[in-house]
Amino acid sequence: MKSPDDEKLERLIHRTLRELPARRAPHSLEARVLAELERRAALPWWRKSFAHWPMAARVAFLVAGAGAVAFVLYAAGFVQTGFDSARLAALSTQLSTFADAALTVGRGIGEFGHAIGRSLPPLWLYGGLAFVGAMYAALFGLGAAAYRTLYVNR
Repeated sequence: MKSPDDEKLERLIHRTLRELPARRAPHSLEARVLAELERRAALPWWRKSFAHWPMAARVAFLVAGAGAVAFVLYAAGFVQTGFDSARLAALSTQLSTFADAALTVGRGIGEFGHAIGRSLPPLWLYGGLAFVGAMYAALFGLGAAAYRTLYVNR
């Protein structure tokens, strides 16, 4: 258990350390950090993390990754059961049928989105954006108020 003298000493040390001025970083460190930040900002998108890639590149990567996984699984199945050219032909037919169906669905979704976009009045679009912005601001304000109520002054 802590004695009252230990608690007084803790408070005294804490108060004394709080009153000390903040130490400034050496100028060489500041220059190195800023140079590193500039170097990282100048990197092309493919050298940055996945979150910084353009959306089209992310989708293409995920599709290619899924295709690679499917290829490896099918190849493992062929290795285990033995190679059969009739089975390979059936698989290629299934894959082309699936690809055609996926392209048809994608085109349908794109045409639907285009038709909806053309039929919406601009006022509705601006009103919807304003509503989303207001809800975001309200969520941010409620979060800040909850934080101040629950965690500040403790």
